[in-house]
Amino acid sequence: MSTPAPSVRSRFEALVARPEPELDLASAALLLAAEEYPQLPLAPYLRRLDLLAERVRDRLGDETAPPVVVQELNRVLFREEGFRGNVDAYHDVRNLFLNDVLDRRLGVPQTLGVVYLEVGWRLGLPLVGVAFPGHFLVRYEGEAVRLLVDPFEQGRLRFEDQAQELLDRVYGGMVRLRPEFLQPVGKRDILVSILTSLKGIYLNARDDRRALAAVERLLLLRPDATVELRDRGMLLARLGRVHEAIADLERYLDLAPEAPDARRVSELIRELAREHGQ
Repeated sequence: MSTPAPSVRSRFEALVARPEPELDLASAALLLAAEEYPQLPLAPYLRRLDLLAERVRDRLGDETAPPVVVQELNRVLFREEGFRGNVDAYHDVRNLFLNDVLDRRLGVPQTLGVVYLEVGWRLGLPLVGVAFPGHFLVRYEGEAVRLLVDPFEQGRLRFEDQAQELLDRVYGGMVRLRPEFLQPVGKRDILVSILTSLKGIYLNARDDRRALAAVERLLLLRPDATVELRDRGMLLARLGRVHEAIADLERYLDLAPEAPDARRVSELIRELAREHGQ
């Protein structure tokens, strides 16, 4: 008797349980999309990233100077392939699915950042993600120079001392640059950012089932995230899964008894228990 194929969720769970250096960011991002597209094959999209890197490498010949590699990478991704930020439909959910981003050449900072990181890593570039306030960036960490790359703006390059300019654009000059704004983030953090955006889109659309799926995967990445535990309880309640909802909400209060919404959550637990005879 053959063994059943693992589910998309179980594959994602196994992948993100690996140590950070072994976590394949592109595969994990594609598995996020595969819950929306159950028949999604990962291999062709991973191969597409390979081919993009090969194109850059072929153009470079024997040239290995990282700044030159970055320039050629930008040329291939943004000038030739036309990857760009979807400014006209920023909240289109397809901007968060890596397969759609690769097919449509449109995305948001996090997913365009995944494309940039994965192609750059294949070329041996020292790249990290940076969760800049309000805007995900990629940083090139060279020995002599460090540059910020903005995949949403077609690979625009900035020196770190120019980051205040971008911060002013996002916050209108109300926020001053701090060193922690430029700290690198790990692959799990990038996946959390994508899932948090997915969750927000689904909550706004009142799509509780999909919002719950996003929260469940957030909890795989951050099991101790009390806010996600609370939100899972709320969503379970709305979906009629009352026993599970109460368990999550009670656990939330155990972990965060001083939370600002503790009284409201306690009242909801009592209401759910009363309505369902518990």
